[in-house]
Amino acid sequence: MLSMCAACAVVRSLHLVQVRLPKLSVVLLPGIGVQLSIAAKLELSGNCLVGLLSELIDILVDVNITANIKCTNFESGTVQVVIEDCLCILGAIKIKLLSGLLSLSVNEIVLKQLTATLPGLLCPVVDIVVNLVNIQLLGTLNAVIPVGTAGTIHYQLASLPFTSGSFLGLDLDGAVKQVGGSIIPHDSSPSALPPLLDKLLVLGLRQSFLNAVLSLLVQIPPQTFTCTPEVFSSAGNLQKAITTLLPTGCSACRGTSPLSVRLTLSGRPLILLEDNKATVELSVLIQVFVKRSDGPILNVLLLKADLSLNVHVSIAGGRLVLGLSLGSRKLGCARCYPVPSSAAHMLVSSLVQISNLKPHCSSLLAETLVPLINGALGIGIPLPNVLGIPLIKVDIRILAGLLVILV
Repeated sequence: MLSMCAACAVVRSLHLVQVRLPKLSVVLLPGIGVQLSIAAKLELSGNCLVGLLSELIDILVDVNITANIKCTNFESGTVQVVIEDCLCILGAIKIKLLSGLLSLSVNEIVLKQLTATLPGLLCPVVDIVVNLVNIQLLGTLNAVIPVGTAGTIHYQLASLPFTSGSFLGLDLDGAVKQVGGSIIPHDSSPSALPPLLDKLLVLGLRQSFLNAVLSLLVQIPPQTFTCTPEVFSSAGNLQKAITTLLPTGCSACRGTSPLSVRLTLSGRPLILLEDNKATVELSVLIQVFVKRSDGPILNVLLLKADLSLNVHVSIAGGRLVLGLSLGSRKLGCARCYPVPSSAAHMLVSSLVQISNLKPHCSSLLAETLVPLINGALGIGIPLPNVLGIPLIKVDIRILAGLLVILV
């Protein structure tokens, strides 16, 4: 209730009826935060006592509120959004009595009291709104999101939000946790977001964080295949190429049964971010063996393939999706198994021809392993729903050590 008194007039029970035509604008302040400006018309109503008569009074006042908002108190990935200062200025005021009789004294009293009272009432309202924004910001940033059945990502900020005169930048980090509770370690040092001038909101994901998520998603157990065309197209050529490497005295190596191949990931996959380019580096052990009819397994050779997989990055359904394709590869012999023959040394010396296996092993990896990895990555990396802003028609830029999403 707002009460205004004078010798000739008293206004009681003044209350807000309606907020007309509110206009909201936000300006980014470099190094400070944002400046929030609200322009609105307030329609107020109350009772006016003039002498012994009481009648309704309607007031229409223009209000302009300006508040500087900043993020502070960064700790453990969370921040606090606060108002640094708030200024409320009254503009044009229209006063109307039901009788239509408006004295100058009533007009002056209302004008004086509104000027003295409204700023103290409206700035706390803005503070409440900012606190709600703070709750929403932390609720959408400091969130635990499941990653399929593999584990969770507990998103948080790596540093205070950064503002320039053109964009708001959020450097995202997160604890990547496997099912069972173990956290995959990674470097959580903050990144310097580049000055990207054509978007308002910039989200940064660092290479080290993406590597932790990649380790969570790509957990493929060893895969064993029979070297047949039904499995991959160059199976026959691979078997022939390997057979030429085997010593002629090894009758056990030259049975009628096809060779078997076992693929095992060696170490964790690593994503490498360069300007306008993303690749995944991965090592794979290729074990070639013969399963003899009488039961024992005869190992022929163990190859190591160091792969560089091309990465296509996209966003679908609020998730970051990585699609891989086979790029460059290096093939070498990780181990040479002795065979039951006095000519075992012939196998070792003939391994200089290992390059002949490269195209056929490439077919093996492209048609068997890469689809498995893409299947594991297909669920995507869930992203936080920052302030409820949908990630639709966003741009993605790949920089050295940093993936940037521009909203």
